[in-house]
Amino acid sequence: MNIKDPKIINISIVGSGPGDPELLTVKAVKRIQNADIILHDNLISDEILNLASANAQKIYVGRKFGDIVDSMTRQDTIHDLFLKYVHQNKKIVRLKSGDSFIFGRVAEEIRFLTDHNIDFEVIPGITAGMAAANSQHIPLTERNKTNSVLFCTGHTATYDFEQLDALANMLKTGTTLIMYMGYKNLNEVIGTFKRITPDETLYISAISKVSQADETIFTGTLEEMEDKLKLETIPMPVVFIVGKHAFPIDTNITKILEENEY
Repeated sequence: MNIKDPKIINISIVGSGPGDPELLTVKAVKRIQNADIILHDNLISDEILNLASANAQKIYVGRKFGDIVDSMTRQDTIHDLFLKYVHQNKKIVRLKSGDSFIFGRVAEEIRFLTDHNIDFEVIPGITAGMAAANSQHIPLTERNKTNSVLFCTGHTATYDFEQLDALANMLKTGTTLIMYMGYKNLNEVIGTFKRITPDETLYISAISKVSQADETIFTGTLEEMEDKLKLETIPMPVVFIVGKHAFPIDTNITKILEENEY
């Protein structure tokens, strides 16, 4: 019996998780260790990059808060690097933070590779919101309390107020929100949530530097977080979890609020 050789895949799109190398999948570690080229984003920890071989070439292609480089120009550069190193038959790892399909712009890269008939694979990673909830024991869903969870971005506050209103209404039905990139617009987000849910007690947990040694959590009601928490003291990146039960289940919420007072 003849067994067909497996297809050679030059590009692995790898989710690196929230930063702790022990949270990588086994497959992700293997691809990083065997890579010739690593095209990595901004929030990739040194511990993960150091898993690569000494001969691997690490190329930064990420985006930091405040960058002025046009997003399409940055994406075109990544695509050009794909073509360059595929033609050199290099093993390429496109290393993205968290999970590639959660606000990772992976769709643009997959469409490009598909249009150019380049074989690739996608290896999932743990997204920061899930890691934060697990680390801090915050239930995203719970029987008879919370029946759904929604991933969103705080950028909504500046360009689509109808969508932000819709998110607020979902909080009233018991949905938990995991909000990324919400630091800059948090005042607008909290203001909208308070306006639409005046009769609800909603909590918000801000988890900083998820999975790192100095991971920190600040928890309180919307009012507490708005009035008492000095958000500029929270190191980025920050993930926000919002909902009726968006606080650690094994900690007294009254105690948390008292600890956050200044």
